[in-house]
Amino acid sequence: MLDHIYLEDILFLDIETVPQSPDYSGLDETSQYLWELKSASFCKEGQTAGDVYERAGIYAEFGKIICISAGFIHKHTDGGLAFRIKSCYNDDESTLLKEFSDLVSRFSSQHKVQLCAHNGKEFDFPYIARRMLVNTIRLPSILDIAGKKPWEVSFLDTMELWRFGDYKSYTSLKTLTHIFGIPSPKDDIDGSQVAGVYWRENDLLRIVRYCEKDVLAVAQLLLRYKGMELIAPEWVNSTTFQS
Repeated sequence: MLDHIYLEDILFLDIETVPQSPDYSGLDETSQYLWELKSASFCKEGQTAGDVYERAGIYAEFGKIICISAGFIHKHTDGGLAFRIKSCYNDDESTLLKEFSDLVSRFSSQHKVQLCAHNGKEFDFPYIARRMLVNTIRLPSILDIAGKKPWEVSFLDTMELWRFGDYKSYTSLKTLTHIFGIPSPKDDIDGSQVAGVYWRENDLLRIVRYCEKDVLAVAQLLLRYKGMELIAPEWVNSTTFQS
């Protein structure tokens, strides 16, 4: 499977997002009204827009990115596979998005790059592009897919690959790592806890570590799809930096 994919050209990604405000009461009047309209479709009986505000982070119109981790596979000195991760993280979204754009440009200058994420086509890739537009940042060419033909879009999605054309269900990264024998990236927190860790605990570095585990898990999953051995822990290098 995926014999045509050159591993060293893939930039594996994961993003972490949170609501733009610590709570619903911190929004301006217009934003509160717009969130009420948005949340009306999924609020359960008795719930208010404020009750479900922590979900705002999954929508690019109401959330912001606080971390983007990116990793790539390369050969180590013994000839096996190694993995290097870099993370852009900052409370200021515009700053980290500019750093990420620079990272993509540098990688693209040396590789025929493809972006890979789990559920990336429905979440990570469009979310990054939308938030770049909001922050008036020029889209890297790989994210600027308007007018491109399907075969010209350089996106890989480990969830879509697992579907084999079956679009009836969603399969989580946690489930796939379990069945393929890959160490779980959810051994500390999961996506539902990120907003609380960020806004209440003020622990961005904990979120960065979680994001990097997800990126490594996606890379390991793709290797499993290709019938290859996992990258050993001693060959994983993280170079985090705060923008």
